[in-house]
Amino acid sequence: MTMVILLRIKADKLPIFLFGDSTMDVGTNNFLPGCKARADISFYGIGSRGSRPTGRFSNGYNTADALARLMGHKRSPRPFLSLITQMSNFKRNVLTGVNFASGGSGIMDTTGKKFGRVIPFGEQVEQYATVRNNITELMGTSRGKTMLSNSLFVISVGSNDIFDYFESSQSRSPEFLVNLGNQYEAHLKNLARLGARRFGIISIPPIGCVPIQRLRGNGSGGCMQDINDYAEAFLAVVKGVLPKLKSEHQGVQFSLGNAYLATMSIINITFPFKEVQKACCGNGTLNTESACSPTARVCRNREDYLFWDQFHPTQAAAKLAAAALFAGSPPLVAPLNFSSVARIYV
Repeated sequence: MTMVILLRIKADKLPIFLFGDSTMDVGTNNFLPGCKARADISFYGIGSRGSRPTGRFSNGYNTADALARLMGHKRSPRPFLSLITQMSNFKRNVLTGVNFASGGSGIMDTTGKKFGRVIPFGEQVEQYATVRNNITELMGTSRGKTMLSNSLFVISVGSNDIFDYFESSQSRSPEFLVNLGNQYEAHLKNLARLGARRFGIISIPPIGCVPIQRLRGNGSGGCMQDINDYAEAFLAVVKGVLPKLKSEHQGVQFSLGNAYLATMSIINITFPFKEVQKACCGNGTLNTESACSPTARVCRNREDYLFWDQFHPTQAAAKLAAAALFAGSPPLVAPLNFSSVARIYV
């Protein structure tokens, strides 16, 4: 049914601003000297135009690309760090949207430091402030404010914060989720103060089920339930934050995509993917003992795989996720879907 939705959608182009981690990154980290979280090597991008790596953590395109296309864009908004290399055209280039997402980053500024230089969510919001100022300068304050209030702000972040927490701490404390939620709320409020009014939020998926976590488990290949519990618990935190944001800032509308429920549903019924445990690109057990690289083993039937590498979904999975977010219904996306929040009717 989801694939039918993909065929029926027809949308007018609307500005879209994207924030988050590697699930949204369309090449930001290519511009970060010393960054170790990169996807600009083979076999990344094998399914994209020209079969070349673009910096997306995918065999082709990702959810950011699929959402942009559903919203009427011929191509996904470019990374902020790419756009600032062409300052003479910067103001006009940002009018259709910008991608700020950075692979390896998180809600907390300290998340992802093991990768060297990444752009945390808070800094991404600061980059957006620069874009906002340029838009209002080009269009005028009133027109610029109207444009931004009608744009869609898509956010997918938090997985790396939980990964880092489990890697760095042997003990578990509820205080971690409280602090994470407070920081997340602060970033959303900053976006609202900067004119954002339409939010498309993607929750943390069951990251205990990604291939690398299955490999690190008890040897059964099962999901790491303790990590999943934190991912699911943060969903409850976000559900508390969003109504507060709406009540405190006039005109705010939001859509919350339940990536946890959607992904677990696919894993439990093994549909529409035939392989939901192994990585398509890698080596060894679950094809995930080593990272996707030019020396990796790559599956032939990429459309049958949920996971591309140790952590990330395939292009096919990303398209499916985007379709559900854009035109789905509760409980997968609520209280509205992304198209309704963006006022694009399908």
